[in-house]
Amino acid sequence: MPTAEKSLLRFVTTGSVDDGKSTLIGRLLYETKSIYEDQYEAIEKTSRKKGLKEVELAYLLDGLAAEREQGITIDVAYRYFETPKRKFIIADSPGHVQYTKNMVTGASKADCAVILIDARNGVLTQSKRHGFLISLLQIPHLIVAVNKMDLMDYDRSVFDGIVNDYQQFSEKLDIHNIVYIPVSALKGDNVAVKSPKMPWYEGSPLLAMLESLNISADRNLVDFRFPVQHVLRPHADFRGYSGSVVSGTISPGEEVAVLPSGRTTQVKSITTYDGDLKEAFAGQAVVLALADEIDISRGDMIVRRKNLPQIASRLEAILCWMDDRPMMLEKSFVLKHTTRTVRAYIKKIVYRIDVDTLHRQPVDEFGLNDIGRVELSLSAPIFFDAYKINAATGRFILIDAETNRTVAAGMIRDTARRLEDYVSEPQAGRTAEPKSPHTVWRALNIGRAERERQNRHQAVVLWFTGFSGSGKSTIAMALERKLFDIGCKTALLDGDLLRHGLCSDLTFSAADRQENIRRAGQTAKLFFEHGLIVLCAFISPFRQDRETVRRLFPEGRFVEIYVRCDLDECRRRDPNGLYRKAENGIISGFTGIDSPYEEPVKPELIVDTQTLSLNDCIHEVEQFMLHQRLIIRPDNREGR
Repeated sequence: MPTAEKSLLRFVTTGSVDDGKSTLIGRLLYETKSIYEDQYEAIEKTSRKKGLKEVELAYLLDGLAAEREQGITIDVAYRYFETPKRKFIIADSPGHVQYTKNMVTGASKADCAVILIDARNGVLTQSKRHGFLISLLQIPHLIVAVNKMDLMDYDRSVFDGIVNDYQQFSEKLDIHNIVYIPVSALKGDNVAVKSPKMPWYEGSPLLAMLESLNISADRNLVDFRFPVQHVLRPHADFRGYSGSVVSGTISPGEEVAVLPSGRTTQVKSITTYDGDLKEAFAGQAVVLALADEIDISRGDMIVRRKNLPQIASRLEAILCWMDDRPMMLEKSFVLKHTTRTVRAYIKKIVYRIDVDTLHRQPVDEFGLNDIGRVELSLSAPIFFDAYKINAATGRFILIDAETNRTVAAGMIRDTARRLEDYVSEPQAGRTAEPKSPHTVWRALNIGRAERERQNRHQAVVLWFTGFSGSGKSTIAMALERKLFDIGCKTALLDGDLLRHGLCSDLTFSAADRQENIRRAGQTAKLFFEHGLIVLCAFISPFRQDRETVRRLFPEGRFVEIYVRCDLDECRRRDPNGLYRKAENGIISGFTGIDSPYEEPVKPELIVDTQTLSLNDCIHEVEQFMLHQRLIIRPDNREGR
């Protein structure tokens, strides 16, 4: 019976200078019998020459002469080893602050990070710096190895103090799985086997911890993304597209879309050197053959038809500057994202992050190893997911076109917003928003509170979001009639109404969709300030657009209602024939066809129009409003 293939774990070791990173990895290689006898004899000889009592296993990794002379790691050293349970690739990254960029490089594809802390020195600035970078890179597992416990007589109180200090710092980070292990890399304590010298430690040794980490749950197996590298045409009867599946899975027969064209087809076959596959998954290099002849080239992306990435040419990103020369705004760079390259410009530095305090600082430029949030403008759109959701399509590098040097690495947060083009001073009860020049805000003639008293109900915005055809407008219209009949003051806004007037100049492009929701939000704001219950029915597919509208209103006065309905059912309903037009190429950028819909994360209410009747949906919303005291029962209105 064939044995199951071993899983592969990539992990990075890091920490402050001289914390023992290279020694720890040398110990792992030695304990797993992953070094040759002549290698061991060579480092044994070098150790004797230097008058060392112990064999310095760090020399297995410190390959550069400069590293051995200084006793430090400069470049990222990669090593491979395996045990009966798992294969491992280790990246030993530098500890010096000036080599932070090397650490980012080594950690960019890691499943786990091991931070070493010298038991003699405790938690240092560089220990925190690397913890922050691990959080930023969304590495799911962190092991804090408190090293050189032998020099502290294996004192438990030393270990507990360091654990307490690092736990306090790590509470500010986005890392959910942190394990602490006391070790001595030089002596081998708690590295491969449990040490009898620290009986108070009840956990597993480091190697066992690395063998048992569950990494399959950390990988994105949902969002299929296949950046095309090459078009293969070995003969007239075969056309295939080679590349690596960077996330998700795919099987022959599944429907896919090709970006940027938006053309749809099916996967005909999945081929490798060893033959055809029934399924391909993240990490595999394959050749996809499609059922239809479609114009596809390098840099295009093949995705599932019903699971689309974002498409944008303006981005918000966290950037790590890796060049000795300071960043220059408006300078032209080459942005490399998956297999696609486009021209890019850094339009704005939003802030720099002080990695010691995690505070945000306003700056005019980035220097070497600076990290912060920026806005980028691209010469052509790219297809991406937010880094937090899908690291494979959420990361990129910037290259200086003149020198061909990689100057920065970035993690995409979302599409960029253009609020910086205008400046507005916040007034009482208002948030800062863009405004036309030479205008002055004037308070409303009759305030909202006064109108609410007369209306006998709260002003509120009910924001219905969901696919076209899910039933948003139907529910909003029926609910408005019921609220109106009991005496409530209402206003109804939906996409069709606005696109026939206020938004008649907008298309379905990503930028125009954003502008459409901005105008809808501002219109709802005016009705809200007049004390009305404003019912808004918009597809509003992007979370950030909906959150931007939410911020216009006081806490509790914006109610996001997710009108849930399966996309296939919405396409079957197709009340306005929009899906048919989108499939025929008449409308581009239509949600569910060639543009994604981002489901609400925490909506105030969900109504499912596939399982609930119209009356049931209205009842759900009405009960929510009664419970939140946004309205009162009709029989209680006179006594209010």
